[in-house]
Amino acid sequence: MSEMSDDSTYDRAFILNFVKIFLPVSFFLVSCLVLLYYYSRFKLKKGQPQPRVTKHGDIFSIWNFDGRIAYEDIIEATNDFDIKYCIGTGGYGSVYRAQLPSGKVVALKKLHRLEGEVPAYDKSFRNEASILSKIRHRNIVKLYGFCLHNRCMFLVYEYMKRGSLFLVLRNEIEALELDWIKRVNVIKGIAHALSYMHHDCNPPILHRDISSNNILLNSDLDARVSDFGTARLLEPNSSNRTIMAGTYGYIAPELAFTMVVTEKCDVYSFGVVALETLMGRHPGELLQSLASASTQSIMLNDVLDARLQAPPRGMVARDVVLVATLAFACLHSKPRSRPTMLRISQEFLASRYSLTKPLQKISLSQLMNQDTYLIN
Repeated sequence: MSEMSDDSTYDRAFILNFVKIFLPVSFFLVSCLVLLYYYSRFKLKKGQPQPRVTKHGDIFSIWNFDGRIAYEDIIEATNDFDIKYCIGTGGYGSVYRAQLPSGKVVALKKLHRLEGEVPAYDKSFRNEASILSKIRHRNIVKLYGFCLHNRCMFLVYEYMKRGSLFLVLRNEIEALELDWIKRVNVIKGIAHALSYMHHDCNPPILHRDISSNNILLNSDLDARVSDFGTARLLEPNSSNRTIMAGTYGYIAPELAFTMVVTEKCDVYSFGVVALETLMGRHPGELLQSLASASTQSIMLNDVLDARLQAPPRGMVARDVVLVATLAFACLHSKPRSRPTMLRISQEFLASRYSLTKPLQKISLSQLMNQDTYLIN
């Protein structure tokens, strides 16, 4: 009887000790497995840059080269879009500069809440996100991501340190830094971007608002076409009738009475920007006076930006004459007589011309008549 009691006491003690040891260990192991499961799901979810759709139907998608720009990082980097980080405003929305924890600097275009309630602004914002997310070209501003939510709408771009071509041309110091070689390269970059949009995209993309304000320059003064809020696809089976869009002074004249948008509208706007880049100012007065007899004897050298020394002989002078020749061709009153952006891009790539007469002796009328003194 005593032996049975001792065995029973021993069994109870063994069981109690086993429970004291086993249960905490089991609980710890189960907790680790649960934490490991949720951690793996969190990492998998965080590592996916693909867009997701919320229950409200709003699109949220933020990414960069490693797929890890976090929404919280953007809010923190701008202190919830504090005005001290604002670097400019556009037709709609404000642009902010943000440095992310990785050190990468990006630009953010944010549509403010009151603007978001305007259907036209909301449509333009979503249109820009849609188009820029589908295209890639070295002379088109890169879109890293976007947030299209009814409470917060912004686009994440590559940061362009020098700002717009418009501002650079009107800054006395920066305009001098933008010498003839750099100006020609800016114009070439715009031409290549538009050629890509018109001829390499299916369906073609029309920008509809090419202006010096919408050409951005990076730290090396390389050009990027930006602001695709009014861009549209050129559908082959559509009438392509549209409401007026664009910036005054850059809009093709035929749009005022046809209201039909074609790629030749972008071509005209490119011609204005090309001349503006050579002249250092908008060519509005020059364009209005070209038809009068008093301007027929104006020399090209007389309208070039006087803040720079005259283009030196050789390739630089040749390229300036070529740009001016193509610019005037783009400004032809008849859309069908304007060259395509593909042809313009190819002319810049060919570099097969030689200048047979000094730039100082070439008049605007000769350029307009395609008598450029450029030979193969």
